Order: sequence, then structure tokens, then C-alpha cells
Amino acid sequence: MAGLINNLLILLLVFQNSCLGLGFKNPLSVFKRYKDTTRSLSSECLGNNRPVTSLGLTDFALDIRMPGVTPKQSDTYLCMSLRLPVDEEAYVVDFRPQASMDTVHHMLLFGCNVPSSTENYWDCDEGICTDKSNILYAWARNAPPTRLPKGVGFKVGGETGSKYFVLQVHYGDVSAFRDKHKDCSGVTLHLTHQRQPLIAGMYLMMSVNTVIPPGEKVVDADIACHYQKYPMHLFAYRVHTHRLGKVVSGYRVRNGQWTLIGRQSPQLPQAFYPVEHLVDVNFGDTLAARCVFTGEGRTTETHIGGTASDEMCNFYIMYYMEAKHAVSYMTCTQNINPDMFRNIPQEANIPIPVKSDMIMMTHEHHHEETKKTDDSSSLKQPKREEEEVLDQDFHIEEAVDWPGVNLKLGQVSGLALDPKNNLVIFHRGDHVWDRNSFDSSFVYQQRGLGPIEQNTILVIDPSNAEVLDSTGKNLFYLPHGLSIDKDGNYWVTDVALHQVFKLGVHNKEPLLILGRSLQPGSDKNHFCQPTDVAVDPVTGNIYVSDGYCNSRIAVFSPNGMFIMQWGEETSVGKAKPGQFRIPHSLTLVPEFGQLCVADRENGRIQCFRSETGEFTREIKHKLFGTELFAVSYVPGGLLFAVNGMPYPGDIEPVQGFMLNFSTGEIMDTFIPVRKSFEMPHDIVASEDKTVYIGDAHAKTVWKFTSTEKMEHRSVKKAGIEVQEIKAETVIEAKLKNKPISTESSKKWEKHHMVEQASPGISFVLITTLLIIPIVVLLAIAVFIRWRKTRVYGADADHKLESSSGRILGRLQGKGSGGLNLGNFFASHKSYSRKGFDRLSTEGSDQEKDEDDGTDSEEEYSAPPPPPPPVSSSS
Repeated sequence: MAGLINNLLILLLVFQNSCLGLGFKNPLSVFKRYKDTTRSLSSECLGNNRPVTSLGLTDFALDIRMPGVTPKQSDTYLCMSLRLPVDEEAYVVDFRPQASMDTVHHMLLFGCNVPSSTENYWDCDEGICTDKSNILYAWARNAPPTRLPKGVGFKVGGETGSKYFVLQVHYGDVSAFRDKHKDCSGVTLHLTHQRQPLIAGMYLMMSVNTVIPPGEKVVDADIACHYQKYPMHLFAYRVHTHRLGKVVSGYRVRNGQWTLIGRQSPQLPQAFYPVEHLVDVNFGDTLAARCVFTGEGRTTETHIGGTASDEMCNFYIMYYMEAKHAVSYMTCTQNINPDMFRNIPQEANIPIPVKSDMIMMTHEHHHEETKKTDDSSSLKQPKREEEEVLDQDFHIEEAVDWPGVNLKLGQVSGLALDPKNNLVIFHRGDHVWDRNSFDSSFVYQQRGLGPIEQNTILVIDPSNAEVLDSTGKNLFYLPHGLSIDKDGNYWVTDVALHQVFKLGVHNKEPLLILGRSLQPGSDKNHFCQPTDVAVDPVTGNIYVSDGYCNSRIAVFSPNGMFIMQWGEETSVGKAKPGQFRIPHSLTLVPEFGQLCVADRENGRIQCFRSETGEFTREIKHKLFGTELFAVSYVPGGLLFAVNGMPYPGDIEPVQGFMLNFSTGEIMDTFIPVRKSFEMPHDIVASEDKTVYIGDAHAKTVWKFTSTEKMEHRSVKKAGIEVQEIKAETVIEAKLKNKPISTESSKKWEKHHMVEQASPGISFVLITTLLIIPIVVLLAIAVFIRWRKTRVYGADADHKLESSSGRILGRLQGKGSGGLNLGNFFASHKSYSRKGFDRLSTEGSDQEKDEDDGTDSEEEYSAPPPPPPPVSSSS
């Protein structure tokens, strides 16, 4: 028996080492990492009791979380408080939500000195604070994180700042809590002791007496107050109504001039959006806001109130002031001059178009709290149908099983998605853009080749890359940009023809042509190598980026009449707003009324008001490098972009980017696994975060998909509480005990072969893998001992020891000092070695030679500026 035990111990050690050798992490180290990354206040949320984390000598993070609560009714509002862990003053400089839309409808964070309760948590109907409270932060479903400008912070602590934070969480639909699990949602604050020169505050404009008659098509709720304090600078805004709200706008009025602070549809994510141009408000100015409602569909009057059938009209403004004059919270609830609204800009009366799948879906129990504590208001936000939070709850990576990467294409110049979400590719067939294509006047020199004889526009099934349709034969010489309007028409540019074309899906001839064939120019009727085109889904206006030898955006009416243009060539030195060095790619942002341009050789994204061409913002990062080729916007607040190959001496790699449109921050970067980027030329993304990138040199299209991260999801999945764990969607499906498709399963397995081993494999899974074989071997050993005892009697121990030795010998292999599980399991007839063989590394499949002279001339059309002369001083 002693021999049996020794052998089993050896088997245990051998099998454990083999599992670790196969890429699994040690369970103890996984558990340690798991524990170290969790800071919830409830043991049920797998956390600890340390809400404070040091971030250096002056900074620290503060976790403010619900202490493991289980709401029992829909539209429950629960509050908890946490005292500031330091007595001296500190400054909140960043907020990071720790919540999941699975459970939390929205959160508000207040600052005060005396919370309404000393309990771990309480029903917010009892109040929030007994003294004055200030709203510091708001988070709702699908809302991006809020970032404060550099040097700006909310002051807390010390003699005048708030001593307590009070977190209010609205649990809208509590069906996720049927299993009675605990929730620890909240927000993590980044605080610093470094004195901030500018102090942030909140200004709330709110209508309190609006009545919306039933059936009334348009009802305005107007708010206006004189400002009579020290100057404040506005940097973010947020709108809020219930389901009848169409648009909310806020303005500063000075000397009769209305300056827009922000305008947004309340049916879009109710986040804090950046003020496009920094607006200052001085003593004597007027702040004004208008909410536009409709009473259509209602049979009774609708009032401002706190139930699902009531309405609200709120316009929040985040501002900062000089520290010595700072006021942390102000409100406006009246209309001091109704007549002034006769002059309000017309845009305030025009609803912002919202796609049907973005429209707010109200829950039958939408309790909207309007209870005030002193002069503050606890405002609730309507529920949204299943939409994902715009926090980093996913990662973009290549769909390694998508066969589209192997399509036989020419130089890929443009990509778009049609109304059915099929991928449409614009490529150059057997034509190439090289250094012989144009003369010094940008006149095309290879007309003798004739137009491209292959179909240049391919419609591709996004799932299996099958070609569904094709067109564009004998029409183009050098294709470039592609977009598709809401009616499914193709809009393309040809840099050789210097023209823009509108093509119907089933029309052999173009429906509209802009520009003169083969004639470069810069007036209303000519283009010079136009790069891209975009069509406004509401107005039908046509935007053309023009181009390689012009530096402008030209705007045309739906029937092709010239409207306006803006832009100029980049001057010497730093590129200024509105200057371009190859405006290469366009994307419309309808939710904000903006057009964004990939300013290629300036390595940045510029955004403009689509109606006026007024510059609104620049997005530029060091990671972009010298060139930024293409940009694509996804409704809901995501921007995707791809840069170019680095110039000699540059270190930034070529890669794709996912950005938060509101803040401009990079949320993720991604590169392909199969082949390599050579000259990624265009990018397009869908609302489910599927991304396609086309490469002009590699003649390839890659598909990338979003892999969900299950970070801080306090929902039990089939009895297993999942918190702070990164997992594939397929794992989440398995935990939910739901069937998953064979395709998804294969994709998951293939992805993990590429990744070798996922670092997020759970402690439970690894332990199970270790225990099951041991139990099986133990059962076999007991059975063998029992049989041998019956057959051999006293010789059983010797026979068993011999048998165990043979099993170990087979596991270890002949003449081998190590374990070879592949050989052992492969001896069984039905076993496949897949997963144990060493993975082969797939090399890049470059089609062009190093000495090939057919590389695209696009790389040379705008050379980098010469380095500044080195000055010497004596």
C-alpha cells in the first residue's frame, strides 16, 4: 500500500508539472493576481477591505463601492457613504466607473459633510446628505468615462471641502438579482495632494414648471439666469430628459450674442461631453438653456416630476474657476427673460437624428427621483435597451478564422459597410499607383492602359468572406475612397480621373459625377486627386476630401451644386487648425453634427462642424506617429483609426486604434496575427465593434472583432460569481449554461491555440484539470489492487508495484527523463494530438519584393518636412 501511495504522489507531481508546461499558470499565482486586482468591500464580491491604494508620494486611489447589496425591487435607489481617508485637502482628478450595465442603471456621486445615514448603506428615499451636497460625477449606461482637463480638480477635504463621498446607485431592472447575489458597483477616484490651480464645479440648469399638453407636437422648456460671480470656464456638459425629450441646448448670452455651450439629444448616452470650444462666463452674462419636447402619444398632460410618466429638463455644466474664487456648485431653475428666447439660434429647435437602435427604451418602472437636498438634485436617467458600456469592457483582436484575408485583390484603397452590414471593398485590380503614374502637374500618364478590366467593387459576406456581388468593371483607373449612403448608393473617388462618382447598386452608369475627367484643378468644378467622400444621412450634403494636391474639404448639395469649402495647405512649422497635409479619410459623426478628417501627413484627426466647417477639435497622439491614414466613427462614441508605416528613425509601430470620441483618449490598439500591416489604407467599423482594415501594399483585408472583458460584473453565472476576471465571450456563454455555436467554439479554440494559453484561466478550471486525472488513476489503481488480490493473493503488492511502474514508464517515455503526454495520449486510437504539438509560426505573406518598383507612389506624394537646420552658437 505504501508503494501505491508513493506512486500516486509521483503521478500527481508529474501531471502538475505537465499542465504547467502546457502553458497553464500556477493556480496559486492566478489566485494571488485575482486577489490583488480586486478591492470590493464585500467578501461576496471576492474583494478585501482596503478601499485606499497608494499611487505614489502624493496620489492615491479611492474605491467607493456598494458593500454587497441585493435590491429587491426594480427602480431601487441605494446610497452608501465613505469618509475621505485624509484630513488635509485633496483633489479629485479622475473618475473610473466600476459598474456593469447588467445590474446598474446609473450612478451619482455626491460630496458633503454629513451623510443622511451612518449605516453601511441605506434607501436613498431617506435622503443623501443632511447638509448641502454637491454632484461630483454621473455615470449611466453606455456613458464614457469623464476626464478632467489637466490642472483641474474637484477640491475635497481640508477646512472647506467635503469630508464624505456619498454614492447613489439606481438599480433599474432587478431581474439580474433573482439568484440573490450581492452587488459591489461603484467608482474609483484618483486623488492627489498636489494643489490644483483650477477648481472644478457643477452648474445645474433645471426647469421646474413645464407642462406638456397631450398631442402637442412641439413644446419648449426655457431656463435662463444672470451670472453674477467670478469668471468660470466651461469644459463639459450633460443633458437629461425622459422619453419625450428631443433635443437640449445650452448657451452663454453676452451683449445679445448667443454662444453654444453644448447641444445633444437626450436619447443618446447621457454622459458629460466636452465643450467643443472653451466658453468663459463672466459677471453680467446670461446662461440660457432650452429643452424641446413632444406630447405626441400622450393622452394627458405631462408635468415635471418624479415618475415614469413625468418629464425632466436638465442641463448640467462642468466648469473650473481660479482656486481663490472657486464655487463648487450652482443652480438655475427660473427664466428671467422669456422674450430673449425669440432670438435663440434655430439649431436649438431642431431635433438631433438618432438611429432606432439607439433610442432610449423606457422600463415600466422608471422612477425618476427629483428629491432635493438643499439646492442639489438627485436626478435619475432612463434605462437603455441592451447596449454596451463605453468603458474598456472589450479588446479588439483579429478574427483569425476569417477567410477574407486570403481574397485575391489588387491594391485595396477603400472599405465601407452597406445597409445590410456587408463589407464592400474598392480595389485597383491589375493597376498600381507607382512613381510613373503622374507627371509634375498631377496629370495621369498611363491612360494607354485603359480602365481597369476587373470588377473593382466587391460585396463580401462578413461572416465567410464569400463574394455576394461585384461591379465597377471598365470604369476606373486608380480607385481610392469609398463610402455608402443610407440608401445603399456607392460614392467613390478616382485619383487618376480626379473625379467623384455616385453609383447605384444595380446601375451600370454613374448616377452623378463631380469633377472633370483627367483634369486636375482646384476650383468649384475640379479636384486634384480627391481621396474620400462622405454623405450626410440627414441633409444629403456631399463632403469631398481633396486631396493629394489640394488641401481642402469641398461641400456639395445632394444634386452636386457647390456649397462651400474650407482648409488650406500646412504652413511651415506646427500645423494649425484647418490646415491639411493630405486630407486622406473622412467620417461623419451625426450625433455631434461633426465631420472628422484623417489629416494624413500631419499625423492627426481634425473635426469640424459639418454645417459650417468650423474647427472643433484635434485628436493627436504620439502613438499615431508621422502619418494617420484613415478614421471611422461608430455611433455611441467610438472612433477607430489606423496609422502608417514609420519613417526611418521613428519608433511608433503601424497599428489600429480604438479611441473614445468624447475624450480623445486611446482605449485600445490592435495589430493582425496573420500577415503584417504594410500600408494600411482604409478602415471601417460597425456598431458591434467589428473592424475591417484594407492594406494597399499587402493587398489584403483583415477582420477584427471585439473580445469582451468581464471586468467587475457582479452577476452570478450558473452559480459562479464572476468578478474582475478577463474572459472570452464563449466562456461567459458556458458559465451562463447557454449553448454556443460551433463556429464560436471553433473560433475560441483557434484563438487560444494562437495565444498558447490564456492568462485568465480560472483557479477552478485549473484545479479541476489537476484533480480529475488523479481521481481516475486512483480508481484504476484501487481496481487493479482488488483484482490482483483476488487473483494473486499474497503476491498482489509486488504485482501492483510492477504495474504502476509500467504506467509511469509509459508516461515518461523510453529513455526519456521528461514527461511526454502527447505520446501517452496519442497511443489511444481516438485521440488527436491537437493542442500538444508545438505550434508553427505563420510568417508574413508579403507579395511585393524588396526591389519591386511597383510600390505605391502614395508614400512619396508628400515627403516628410526637412529637419530644421542645426544652428551653432559661439
